[in-house]
Amino acid sequence: MSKIEVNEIDAQCGSTITVGSACKSVAVPGNVVKTNAIQASDAGNIISQSGTTITIGASGDTVSLASGASQSGFGRAGSVDWQTGSIKTADFTAANGEGYFVNTTSGVVTVTLPSSPSAGNIVAIADYAGTAATNKITIARNSSPFEGGTANGQITTNRQVVTLVYVDGTQGWLPVGENDSSFQQPAFVAATGGTVTTSGDFKIHTFTGPGTLCVSNGGNSFGSNTVSYLVVAGGAGGGSSNVGAGGGAGGFREGKSSSDCYTASPLNAPAGLPVTAQAYPITVGGGGAGKSGGTGGNGGDGANSVFSTITSAGGGGGGSGGAIGTAGGSGGGAGECGSPSGTNQPGGAGNTPPVSPPQGNPGGAIGTTGRVTRGGGGGGAGGGGGTGSANGGGGGGATTSINASPVTRAGGGGGGLFTCGPQSSVGAGGSGGGGAGSPGAPGSGGTDGTANTGGGGGGSGFSPGGGNTPSASGGSGIVIIRYKYQ
Repeated sequence: MSKIEVNEIDAQCGSTITVGSACKSVAVPGNVVKTNAIQASDAGNIISQSGTTITIGASGDTVSLASGASQSGFGRAGSVDWQTGSIKTADFTAANGEGYFVNTTSGVVTVTLPSSPSAGNIVAIADYAGTAATNKITIARNSSPFEGGTANGQITTNRQVVTLVYVDGTQGWLPVGENDSSFQQPAFVAATGGTVTTSGDFKIHTFTGPGTLCVSNGGNSFGSNTVSYLVVAGGAGGGSSNVGAGGGAGGFREGKSSSDCYTASPLNAPAGLPVTAQAYPITVGGGGAGKSGGTGGNGGDGANSVFSTITSAGGGGGGSGGAIGTAGGSGGGAGECGSPSGTNQPGGAGNTPPVSPPQGNPGGAIGTTGRVTRGGGGGGAGGGGGTGSANGGGGGGATTSINASPVTRAGGGGGGLFTCGPQSSVGAGGSGGGGAGSPGAPGSGGTDGTANTGGGGGGSGFSPGGGNTPSASGGSGIVIIRYKYQ
């Protein structure tokens, strides 16, 4: 092997030095070539160095990887390869470096992010048809953190584009780019207090007595930030003296959040209530007391129930001895005075104080002709009480499925019976926990309203041989709070 040793090789003429010839390979021992620039035949830089900065390519050039080649160590600058030839219409798992157009015209689509990602991994998602506000795109985090948390992401704005970069094991995937200003991780209401049950994606807190709803997270509009509520006050006691009237039901107030899906009552206020992270004291009203046998007077009023800005008024006490019933959430019926002709005494007013939708109805009146043989029925959330001369029945309650099954509450109490009259049955309690009136037989009494329904108590009865019988107490109220928690 020949060997030439020189300190410098230079061109004899011109500026080009040729090493080797066509079809030959030039080997450099040690694989080290030292230079500040490698240029193409047109003198354009392929690679150049200035100080500690190395530049690949020149202005106007395109730098690309060969088919099948891959890069590492460069990171990404928010760019992806958009998969325009594969519009996604069903759930799929994304791959690093790719962007996807997702069509939710036919329903929601879940995009699962790559598993075991590395720092710098990038995925982009775009709402293809502008339907994300109707059918959302769920971004499943696939066990990695998402914005530092454990909740999945959502795209709920039409035409939204979100670019996500995996940063590290602490924050995980973070949104970047110009078109993600409306993107936000959903947050849901979280709270404790009362008896807690679940129904699908909804949590239900039931209070049958005083307590506190402690909200630790008020959520946001992308998850949930309002609650549905049912607030029922205590029902009233029935009246006594001669033939007593039924007690009015406790006020019935319901609000269904726009994000909720249960079947509400006709009294629903379709908005629910917004909540923030704080403690909400809960008041559950007790039932009004009835009267012992021989003790005259209207039944005791029910007590109010309260949640946040919602107050339901206690039922109005049933009337007695010709007295009108007391006004309340639902009014008490009018009591019979014993005269051959009644004086058209009205029942107590309902929906007092007034709210919209109304929280209750008036109690039943005493008729004007003939001897009245039953007291008026107490009003209920679903209707007014019956008049004494007609049937004396308590007004029906209202039905809601806020606790995942249909339950009727806030029925009025029935009027008591005068045993020598033409009627042979007492006024029935209204559906929803209202108690029946007393049959008037010695030793008998009205029926109490059912606990935690806000039902009114039954009125007292009378028999010539036994005198007045006791009237009954109203049932206690209830408060139920429901919200989407996931």
